[in-house]
Amino acid sequence: MKTATSRPEEASVLAIDSTDGRTADTSADAFTWKVVCAVLVLAVIWFGTLGTRSLVHPDEGRYASLALEMARTGDWVTPRLNGLPYFEKPALQAWIGALAFLAFGVSEFSARLWPGLAGFLTVLIVGFTATRLFGRATGLRALAIAASMTWIELNSHFLTLDAGLTLFLTLALCAVLLANEAPAPSRRRWILLAWAAMAAGVLSKGLVGIVIPGAVLVLVSLWRRDATLWRGMHWVPGIALFLAITAPWFVLVSLRNPGFAEFFFVHEHFARYLTPSHNRDGAWWYYLPLLLAGMLPWTGALPWLFRREGDSAAPEPIAVRHILSVWCGFVLIFFSASSSKLPSYILPMFPALALGVAMAMRTASPTRLRQHLLLPAGLWTVAALASTQSARFISITTPAEVLEPLAAALRSGAALVLGGCALAWWCLGRRRVTAAVLSLAISHAIAIALLLQAHNGYGQLKSAATLATALPPFITPDTPVFAVRDYDQTLPFYLRRNVVLVDYQDEFALGQQREPGRWIPTLDEFVVRWQAAPQAAAYMGAATWVELHRRGLPMRIVFQDPRRVIVVKPSPP
Repeated sequence: MKTATSRPEEASVLAIDSTDGRTADTSADAFTWKVVCAVLVLAVIWFGTLGTRSLVHPDEGRYASLALEMARTGDWVTPRLNGLPYFEKPALQAWIGALAFLAFGVSEFSARLWPGLAGFLTVLIVGFTATRLFGRATGLRALAIAASMTWIELNSHFLTLDAGLTLFLTLALCAVLLANEAPAPSRRRWILLAWAAMAAGVLSKGLVGIVIPGAVLVLVSLWRRDATLWRGMHWVPGIALFLAITAPWFVLVSLRNPGFAEFFFVHEHFARYLTPSHNRDGAWWYYLPLLLAGMLPWTGALPWLFRREGDSAAPEPIAVRHILSVWCGFVLIFFSASSSKLPSYILPMFPALALGVAMAMRTASPTRLRQHLLLPAGLWTVAALASTQSARFISITTPAEVLEPLAAALRSGAALVLGGCALAWWCLGRRRVTAAVLSLAISHAIAIALLLQAHNGYGQLKSAATLATALPPFITPDTPVFAVRDYDQTLPFYLRRNVVLVDYQDEFALGQQREPGRWIPTLDEFVVRWQAAPQAAAYMGAATWVELHRRGLPMRIVFQDPRRVIVVKPSPP
């Protein structure tokens, strides 16, 4: 294996990171201390806000409720959402979420622990890989770049499936990159790790966990007209390991739930990708603005990824740049071509982008790096100026008390980033590239953390956290709670109980077909149930409340906002 210190580019890194003509201290102890400090600072920023914000509808409530139901019932095979069988996604994240609830209690922190940890581990993997491939200074820079990329940080702090999927896809990608630098015995271990990571990706979000790495493998081999990657995948033990990890759950859930395979593989994969049946369509350029914004503060480095390395770059058996380029390009094109689009889908390309930026930075001059600082400084300045006009966006559904904290956070974040840019500019004037990268990365990561915290006021408008506190004084554990023609995914989580759906299907349709006794198909049937119950409570939209009020249904409002109403059945006189 080629060591980091033997690489010719390491000499240029040390020259750039020198002060007053002296070589920077590159001892193992000094480097370890820098890394430990960087990781500790990152951990404080990263995990500090996980539990300080309410869960928001729909994704956070959905996946928290799935995990909570699994922890409560002990059924680790059949995922259930609000008590109904739910087969749209595999079970890995529900398993981990359930274990977090059992270990640390039911809270927002426990609910978001897995995506937060997955994002954190993704950043560490990027740093480790860059260190092994390009040297210690580049590794530290790659870690900082990945940690401060807007899309990685944001998606690691909301409860969705994409942070976990991205962790395993990044692990598979990096394992293959490292395998190509390793001697035969180690190479086999790295490749088997890649197979295990792909299996975990499939258990996280389905076939995309193997489609992306598999397509990249084929495309790189065709592009380079080189089957080295293909021949080195250890297919027999790799496939055996892949099946040993994935097959048990798929077999068990299929045996217990006839029809699972058709729904999961056909409806949730091919129909979702090929047809607009899920109402998540978007233009072909849907992801381009998200790519540019998500790369901040490193968006200015995007053109670097398309230029060729100079002669100082170390030759690779399989060009790292080719693999990273194909990976990013395929992820972007694959999801852009899909008939179902959500912003977080392209998250798996950002760790590869961070690796590419760190790799390209090895040969970038301090002057070019200074130019790069102008883009994030300019954009944050514009955002700060725009925040002074927040009053223009006030409406009945977006009150001032929601917008003002966001505007203040934008101004504070801009001040932090501008300070980080100024410090980075000063460091680059002294040819301290790594210090400049850390200055910009830390300031930007803190700025995003401030925005996340300020988002909580807006998130409350899409969360049942507040309304759930109004209901307990009026109900007992035996009181039925209905969700009438409307449903907030966070409601079961914050009530710590399931609700009875009324005239509402959406993603519950399959579960309702399998267990029809768990819901009420029509409003008329609900009225009969409500009138017969000694006690009852219901969640509904304002329009539904008006309709039921006109029908004379006895209801007492205990919570109301512009979108939602919580009512209870009045006690008899």
